Amino acid sequence: MHVPDWFDWLFLGLALCQVYALIPIIRRTRELDPKVRTKARFDLTETIGSILLFCGMLLYQRVSHLSFWPALAGFILMSAGYAVKGLRRLRDHRRPTA
Repeated sequence: MHVPDWFDWLFLGLALCQVYALIPIIRRTRELDPKVRTKARFDLTETIGSILLFCGMLLYQRVSHLSFWPALAGFILMSAGYAVKGLRRLRDHRRPTA
């Protein structure tokens, strides 16, 4: 089955948007507040994972069908970032505030 060429532009555009999103995340890693820096590190993991996913899918379509490994690594990195963020949110939600 042939995948249309406009998917290449879609993956490229999404990857460029994620690269553009790295700028404020990198700035937040330099903040003084440790909570902000920790959250920025998880955001950085998630963003780099999505860049790897989109670029891996682009390589998979354009270059070779054997080059799906960057996409797989990006998916794993993104999933790990989402899992850690979810666990932290659940832990903060269950913690009593009083």
